[in-house]
Amino acid sequence: MTTDTAAGLALGLYLLGVVAAFGVRTWLHRRRTGTSGYLGLSGAPGSAQWWGGVLFAAAAAVVLGAAGPALAVAGTGPQPAALPAALRWAGLAAAVLGFAAVLGAQSAMGSSWRIGVDPGERTSLVTTGAFALVRNPIFTAMITALTGVALLAPTLVTAAALVSLVLAVELQVRVVEEPYLRQVHGQQYALYTARVGRFVPGIGLQRQMLATEGENAR
Repeated sequence: MTTDTAAGLALGLYLLGVVAAFGVRTWLHRRRTGTSGYLGLSGAPGSAQWWGGVLFAAAAAVVLGAAGPALAVAGTGPQPAALPAALRWAGLAAAVLGFAAVLGAQSAMGSSWRIGVDPGERTSLVTTGAFALVRNPIFTAMITALTGVALLAPTLVTAAALVSLVLAVELQVRVVEEPYLRQVHGQQYALYTARVGRFVPGIGLQRQMLATEGENAR
């Protein structure tokens, strides 16, 4: 696989994945529920919650993720580093599987799928399918997909996109989503976090939270 071919595949897969995961998914969600599922940025400007949304937009909403491969295809800006062919093929597999997993996990959420958090809204806690393996399979799949894109078009821009996405996901999950789910679902969420890892199976278990919830319930 040549460098140009790899960069072209990275750009095509990324744009296709973004359109499917955000555009098509939003359209389907609106048809089924009457709402888009987009809840906007959380928190006040400058807060950790706000930065999580901004970094996510920079990394995942086409900006950096598409810019790296696009610049490589155009022959301008940072050019891809030389990587062994095996790593490029591994990147292709990771990108395809990652985007497919994003769509699968989004579908598994059904009407509970959202981008952002509304503190006054209560949605069902999804714990089956991919959510029985990790608590945040959509984010895990997104990082996998963007890692694949970065291997196909290994530039400073795609590296920055990947770092931004990881930081955004950590902020979004730890500062925004987990406190919300803990407040809304209480003991049910505590039991879930005690047995299912955050992004990787078995890693990020929160057994201490289960003990705390148990004490509060007494």
